[in-house]
Amino acid sequence: MTARRGGGPTMHDVGKLAQVSAMTVSRVLKNDPGVSQATRERVFAAVDQLGYRRNETARSLRLGGSGMIGLVVTNLANPFYSRLALGVQEVATEYGFRVVLSNSAEQVEKEPGLVDGLIDHQVEGLIVVPAGSRQKHLADAMRHVPVVLAARPPAGLDTDCVLVEDFHGAREATASLLAEGHTRIAFLGNPPALYTGTERLRGFWAAHEEAGVEPDNTLIRQGLVDAATAEQAAAELLDRADGPTALFCTNNRISHGAIRALHKAGTTIPLAGFDDFELSDVLGLPLTLVSYDADEIGRQAARLLIDRLDQRDGQPPAARRVTVPTRVIRHGPPSAGPGAGPRPLA
Repeated sequence: MTARRGGGPTMHDVGKLAQVSAMTVSRVLKNDPGVSQATRERVFAAVDQLGYRRNETARSLRLGGSGMIGLVVTNLANPFYSRLALGVQEVATEYGFRVVLSNSAEQVEKEPGLVDGLIDHQVEGLIVVPAGSRQKHLADAMRHVPVVLAARPPAGLDTDCVLVEDFHGAREATASLLAEGHTRIAFLGNPPALYTGTERLRGFWAAHEEAGVEPDNTLIRQGLVDAATAEQAAAELLDRADGPTALFCTNNRISHGAIRALHKAGTTIPLAGFDDFELSDVLGLPLTLVSYDADEIGRQAARLLIDRLDQRDGQPPAARRVTVPTRVIRHGPPSAGPGAGPRPLA
């Protein structure tokens, strides 16, 4: 029998004796009702035979590994990625893993070095939010460790990913503005090379098509990378005589920039956007926000990765795609409709 570095039997040992996976052992020890009685009895018999201590951490899922999971995000200053990281850490801690975090700062050329560095530090698996669509370095990494992608899908890779309902959320939020009578909606989006930017623009267009409204291409701005670029783009649009009567923003940083532009212009128009954010409910602005559980993206990604680690000695599962649902929430006063024109800020 293989002993753990601490000397005692591992959860993997229990699973081997009971002829189940270490993940199933973990579920039994947590009283998961989804496990059959026969399996529970085999696991508890193995626990008793081996003298496994159930208060040991679940780091015994691995055999002599480093106990570390690597996580690469694109912008840790963005609350979305902070929440995603907390979700990863929650599940990793549950299974006895530590998380090593790296930030690519949306720099595509920086990401391969971060991935290589984590592998050099002997992480047992990687969760990556890709900075771009060029992912050859991730294919190379997969020869060494399992890789799960979060928030953005694989490009030419056969691996797991966890995504948000980007298209559906954008379509629903845009449709709510159209239902209020807004036909001149500006689109403020992140770079089109990003999956989220493309999908959210697609949802924006789909809502217009379903409403029988032709979007004005002169009101579409893409390639915005932070609040400052979003503020500038929104200010230019608001300054036009034929400007928009509502705004759609593809993430929280862009929404922040657009709100600042509205404040400086001394006016307000309805704003819809992805990502709820702190204090959005007390700004007094007509906001329609696409909300979702960013922590759950991290939790799901960590579960997929740990499941692959648990199966690495057997037949690996087929690539899986998990989608986290979105919902639209409303804050502030109702929109007065486009006929009322922009309202001055109180």
